[in-house]
Amino acid sequence: MKAVRFFGHKDVRVVNDLEIPQPQGDEVLLKIGGAGVCHSDLHVIDDGVVSGAVFTLGHENAGWVEAVGPAVKDYKKGEAVLVYGPWGCGHCKPCQQSKENYCDHQSEQAFGGGLGLNGGMAEYMLVPSSRLLVPIFDLDPVIAAPLTDAALTPYAAIKRSLNKLMPDEYVVVIGIGGLGHVALQILREMSGATIIACDITADRLAFAKSLGAAHVVNSKDADAATQINKITGIKKAKVVLDFVGASPTIELGTKIVGLDGDLTIIGLGGGLFQYNMMGLPFGVNMSNPYWGSRTELMEVVGLARQKKIHIEIEKFKLDQALEVYDKLRQGKIKGRAVLVP
Repeated sequence: MKAVRFFGHKDVRVVNDLEIPQPQGDEVLLKIGGAGVCHSDLHVIDDGVVSGAVFTLGHENAGWVEAVGPAVKDYKKGEAVLVYGPWGCGHCKPCQQSKENYCDHQSEQAFGGGLGLNGGMAEYMLVPSSRLLVPIFDLDPVIAAPLTDAALTPYAAIKRSLNKLMPDEYVVVIGIGGLGHVALQILREMSGATIIACDITADRLAFAKSLGAAHVVNSKDADAATQINKITGIKKAKVVLDFVGASPTIELGTKIVGLDGDLTIIGLGGGLFQYNMMGLPFGVNMSNPYWGSRTELMEVVGLARQKKIHIEIEKFKLDQALEVYDKLRQGKIKGRAVLVP
């Protein structure tokens, strides 16, 4: 079968000679409908986040059950499903709470399919356990695939702060890309807070407006923090969601978050923050959440089925994977790219 394989630092190839695996035990073989292309892939390919393994890329995956191992009871051929991305041990306390993204044994194993183990940028994908599947019912797997990260990650981050996102508060979203554009929709549907969106291009800011942002600010402006604080007033923003995570955006966040607020850094931009007691307003929670739980992915499916969120996608063939990664590096993908076998 055809697959997009990672062979080492900056070495990605589309191959045509892989055998279709056969499921054993609790394994499930999927016929892939779509595999999302995530900026995290570039950290694997270009930055060496995962090393010492050869594997198929793709951690945002959806498709149809093709075959099941003899221990699988609840899935049948043809059923449309998502693959929950972070694979834990399945046995520790966080895993038993469906929070495999915070598995106690994360440091001892690969992060999941496409992140050290075989992912879904292929015609077929072998999922190691049926517990990692989430049914999507009437959703199209091609469109639904990015829900597993591009929607789950912002959903889980926002859910941590929902008790602070009241109608008299402000929330700032920095970075209106693959995750940020979904965050705007989730905030619009689940919170009453006034939304302020930040990005560096006029088209991204116009996109943010169309998705529910009440105000937009170019984060490259020297006075971006002043502009935002003029909107929020003396109380500043109760929640800041940084989907970039570079030093300039983290610094911006520290200037606009208010007392007892949440400064949540989701993006993997490699930014640095040097803490000192007076560098943040008192009571601020600064956190770096990772992905989301399997039950939260079920909730995301519910939002998508109710048409309360949608992911802007561009479809490409598996053979175009290297081209798509170049587009991603250049910031030329609006929303999310999806590879379709």
